[in-house]
Amino acid sequence: MVDAVHIFELKEADELYVNPIRELLAQLSSSQMDFTVDTLKELVDAPNVHLFVATCGERMCGMLTLAHYAAPTGRKLWIEDVVVDSSLRGKSIGRSLVQCAVERAKEIGGTLMLTSKPARVAANALYRSSGFEQKETNVYKMKV
Repeated sequence: MVDAVHIFELKEADELYVNPIRELLAQLSSSQMDFTVDTLKELVDAPNVHLFVATCGERMCGMLTLAHYAAPTGRKLWIEDVVVDSSLRGKSIGRSLVQCAVERAKEIGGTLMLTSKPARVAANALYRSSGFEQKETNVYKMKV
């Protein structure tokens, strides 16, 4: 049984959140990430970034980032870094996080997008069932 899940947007950079976010990020990617209180401050202070966290009781159990910007073709919104603690997956925490982000995106307006590796079968099923349509495109990245 999962404690009641509470989802909220982090509005201040409290050191209390740094280690739980680090632990979630380690489950999201095998790449080493240097997440600090300064990183958290940069996120929560940015007017175009919304960091949503899910708590189960006193424990942080998931997170999601919603970012947005204006472009000549219209406002773009991106969902990034969706992760739920591996011990609590399959309990609709990810769905609740995505629904929160979708509701905020509707308030902002624009086109909401995300990417997901094909190997993440459950995540892709979640996104399709949440109303996202798969787009035929290539994604490229460059570390700068």
